[in-house]
Amino acid sequence: MSFGNAFAPALLPELLGDSEFRREHGVRYAYATGAMANGIASESLVEAGAKAGLLSFFGAAGLPPARVEAAIDRLEKSLGGLPRGFNLIHSPSEPDLEAALTDLYIARDVRLVEASAFMDLTPAIVRYRLHGIARGEDGRVRAPNKVVAKVSRVEVAAKFLAPASERLLREMAAAGLITSGQAELAAEIPMASDLTVEADSGGHTDNRPLVAMFPAMIALRDRLQAQFRFKNPARVGAAGGISTPEAAAAAYMMGAAYVLTGSVNQSCVESGTSDQVRRMLAAAGQADCVMAPAADMFELGVKVQVLKRGTMFAQRGAKLYDIWRTCDSIEAIAPAVRAALEKDVFRSGLDEVWASTREYFLKRDASQVERAEKEPKHKMALVFRSYLGQASRWANAGVADRALDYQVWCGPAMGAFNEWTQGSFLQAPERRAVGLVARNILYGAAVLTRAHFLRCQGLTLDGETTRIEPLQAAELERLLDE
Repeated sequence: MSFGNAFAPALLPELLGDSEFRREHGVRYAYATGAMANGIASESLVEAGAKAGLLSFFGAAGLPPARVEAAIDRLEKSLGGLPRGFNLIHSPSEPDLEAALTDLYIARDVRLVEASAFMDLTPAIVRYRLHGIARGEDGRVRAPNKVVAKVSRVEVAAKFLAPASERLLREMAAAGLITSGQAELAAEIPMASDLTVEADSGGHTDNRPLVAMFPAMIALRDRLQAQFRFKNPARVGAAGGISTPEAAAAAYMMGAAYVLTGSVNQSCVESGTSDQVRRMLAAAGQADCVMAPAADMFELGVKVQVLKRGTMFAQRGAKLYDIWRTCDSIEAIAPAVRAALEKDVFRSGLDEVWASTREYFLKRDASQVERAEKEPKHKMALVFRSYLGQASRWANAGVADRALDYQVWCGPAMGAFNEWTQGSFLQAPERRAVGLVARNILYGAAVLTRAHFLRCQGLTLDGETTRIEPLQAAELERLLDE
C-alpha cells in the first residue's frame, strides 16, 4: 500500500501480536476466546475457535467435574491435537470444588488452563502449574502445564508474574501436595506462562480502562523479569472491550502479545446460551451494562458486570445483597420484604428454597450445609445465592417465564460490536460465528495498523479510507488465504 512517498508494507493478521504465543500454543492468530462460565464458552465454540486458528477456552466455571470431564472427552475426540484450554476459577466459598477440578485436569493431562477470579495464589493453582515440572538435559526447567492468568489488579498480577512464595511452597510440600523437588524448581518459573490484562469486561471485572492498566502491567512484568531472570518470561495480553478492529489494533500497538474476547463470543451461534439471550445481546448498547452481586463470591461483596437491558436481575440481586448485609438470618427479614421476595424473586417460600438449596449443596459441597446449620447468616447467603446461580442457567436455557431474571454477563464491548456491525450481515445474531467474527476483527486490525504506518509518515487519511466493514467468509478467505 503506497500513497505518494508514504509506504505501508503488507501485514497479514497472523503477524499481529507475539510470534512466541502463536508458536507455543500452536495457533495461527494471537487471538483467544475466553472461558465464559457455565459452558457458555461451549464445546462447539472451542471447536470452532480451534479450527479457525484461535486459542479457545472451555467455560468450566460453575459446572460439576463430571460435566467438565465430558467436555474433555468430546474435545479430545473432535479436536485431536488442535489447541484448546479449560477454565480453572478461584472458588473461595468452595475450595473443595477448586481442588477437585485441579485433580481432574491433572489426571486427564489437560495442559492449559485459564485461571480466573483469583485474588491470591491457592494450593490448587500452584499444584496444577508444578505438576510434571522437571529440569531438562540442557539445564532449563520445563513446566508442561501452562497457566493463562486473567487479572485486573496489579497486586494479583504480581503473584502470577513471579514464582510461588517460599512459604506457600513449604506448606504445600509439608502437606504432601507437592514434592520438595517441585518446590525447588518452582523458583525458576513464573506462575503464569501468559497474563491476560482484563479491563472493563463482562462478568468479574473492576471496570478499569485498558489504556491505563496495560502499560502498568507491562512495566510490572519487566521489573519482575529483571529480578528473577526467567528463561521464559510471561507474555502479556489484553482483554475487556476487545470487539472491534480499532480496539484490537490499539491493544496490539500497546504491545499486547495477544487479545482475548468474551462478550462478543456469547452472541455467536456456537455459544452455550439461548437464542433469546443472543437476540438480547445483539440489541445491547455500550451503556446497557450494570454491576450486580456475584453468586460465587456473594459474601465477599464481589460484583459482576451484566446486561441491564431487558432484565431485572441486577436490581433484584442488589436487593438480596442489601437484605443479607442488614439482616442476621432469614427469620430477621421484615414480613413484608420476605413476602415480596417469595412472590417476585423466588416464586416460592424461603423455607422451601432452603430445602432445595440444602439438597443441592449436600451433593456439591456438604461442608456448606454444615456451616449453614450453625450460622444463620450463611444459610441466608446460600438461599440468596441460589437465585443468583439459577439466573444464569435460566438465561442459558432460555426459560421463557424467567426472562426478567436472566443473568447475562456482558461488558461494553458488546455494544461497540453492535455499533460496528449495524447494517451489515453480522447485525443478525444467527449470522455471527466465532471464527468469522474473529477473522473480521483481525483483518480490520491489520488494515488499521497499516493506516497508522501511513499517518506516521505524514499522510492524512479520511474516514472513508479507514472504514472497516465486516466481510463475508468467502471474501475474507480470498483476501487472507490466497
